[in-house]
Amino acid sequence: MRVLESFFFILLIALLGCADPEVPSAQWYKGNLHTHSYWSDGDDFPEVILDWYKSHDYDFVALSDHNTIAEGEKWVTIKEDSIYQAGFDHYLSTYGEDWVTYREDSGQVEVRLKTFTEYKSLIEEAGEFLVIRSEEISDDYEGKPIHLNATNIQEYIAPQGGNSVVDVMQNNIDAVLKQQENTGTPMIPHINHPNFHYAITVEDMIALRGERFFEVYNGHPQVHIMGDTLHMSTEEMWDQINISYLANDKPIMYGLATDDAHHYHRKGRSWSNAGRGWIYVKSDALNAASIVDAIEKGEFYASTGVELASIEFQNNTLSVEVNPKENTTYSIAFMGCRKGASEAEELSAQEGIQASFEVPEDILFIRCKVTSSELESEPAEYDLYQSAWTQPFVPGQEE
Repeated sequence: MRVLESFFFILLIALLGCADPEVPSAQWYKGNLHTHSYWSDGDDFPEVILDWYKSHDYDFVALSDHNTIAEGEKWVTIKEDSIYQAGFDHYLSTYGEDWVTYREDSGQVEVRLKTFTEYKSLIEEAGEFLVIRSEEISDDYEGKPIHLNATNIQEYIAPQGGNSVVDVMQNNIDAVLKQQENTGTPMIPHINHPNFHYAITVEDMIALRGERFFEVYNGHPQVHIMGDTLHMSTEEMWDQINISYLANDKPIMYGLATDDAHHYHRKGRSWSNAGRGWIYVKSDALNAASIVDAIEKGEFYASTGVELASIEFQNNTLSVEVNPKENTTYSIAFMGCRKGASEAEELSAQEGIQASFEVPEDILFIRCKVTSSELESEPAEYDLYQSAWTQPFVPGQEE
């Protein structure tokens, strides 16, 4: 009998040992995919910028400097303005003489910028904070600025040029997708601030192939996210693109929020400051491949201050719950387009911290915008209330 009991005990241990380990559940990670440093036209050092995001509860950041991936040797001259001199003194005192490489020439301080590999190794912390390599491919056509971010890029891509706005955009998108294919590394191109100088029209974006991401919100004070009397807002663009994409069997276009920060010393409406827009990504791990993969699946939402506890699209019902702040109220609007219509509309609006909407059969796509009673802390162009945007969902295509 004891032999038989021992046999069953050993068998039980073996079976438990062969059981699949518990799969970690996905969680929300906060991050920004568009910001700048001294490597292009930002006004602070990469380490200082990344430490700011890290200390403000971001989980990942992509420094997306113009037409560079922060390789090689680059020196910057510190401006004589006392703000920048104080910024250098702070940089030196924070990171020390062993880290900071600088020299003085004719009374001016010159500093060697740390490369991506260097600043990533200093700031990144496994499971806590992720630094993603990025580039803002900055091109133009007949004086119109055409900018495209490449997230998790591995090799520098020069601006590709072209014979029209659409041609320039498509050539740069294709270059990113080609690098993705050649390297096997997950990466995404996304269109930056289409209303910057009103360079990119909704028709231009509708004509693209292989582009699935653009900035519905950008915190720079010169990018006209609200449009004007002659130009659509970026949110209106978003709906128009998806009406066309779905009519032509293209994948849905997803919307991002970024701050596009350039200015870290002066604060206010006239400056492009950090912390205005970001995304929350639902991922099973905090690494570049997992974050990009989740973004490609639409497992994220855009925000300027509203945090969501959950987003579910099941049985053609979109449900949203807010993670509320004290003394703050929320309006939850469900936006969609009816089949055959040329514009999206507000289908339902509810007050509170949670709401659901069962999508009628005649709806082409549905998305949700949550608006807080709290204003953005440092608005750029307008006094806007803090918001969050879910991605669009297509009825019949469950999560």
